[in-house]
Amino acid sequence: MTESFMPAGMPLPQPDPDSPDVGFWEACNRHELVVQRCSDCGVLRHTPELICHECYSFKYDWHKVSGKATVYSHMNVVHPVHPALRDRVPFNVVLVELSDAPGIRMIGNLVDCAYEDIHIGMPVEVVFENHPNEGVTLPLWKRTDK
Repeated sequence: MTESFMPAGMPLPQPDPDSPDVGFWEACNRHELVVQRCSDCGVLRHTPELICHECYSFKYDWHKVSGKATVYSHMNVVHPVHPALRDRVPFNVVLVELSDAPGIRMIGNLVDCAYEDIHIGMPVEVVFENHPNEGVTLPLWKRTDK
């Protein structure tokens, strides 16, 4: 990526150490993309939850995925929803479906791609943007040829 997507002054996620999503953010800090997996029935899920929606188990682990996905839906944000974004609009937001975790979708920013070049089914892959001072790494999406 050519420049940081997150401008100065934009609030970053502050994961609660007791939240079920802390493992997701820890993996992002290692530049790994993970989804929750039920330890009893094996169902994958995102967003992270305390209980399995399939078998109601409270046991889970983290399953590493490749980070390859396809665009399921997209939009171009033209109104700055935060003052720090005033000079950044327009920007792209995509809903992607993970290639190796069918049915799992994630929302994020698509970087380095003009809005008119985005299409449903377009292959993308995760890229990570480090924010070491804040202790968080953000997963973003980038167009790929595969």
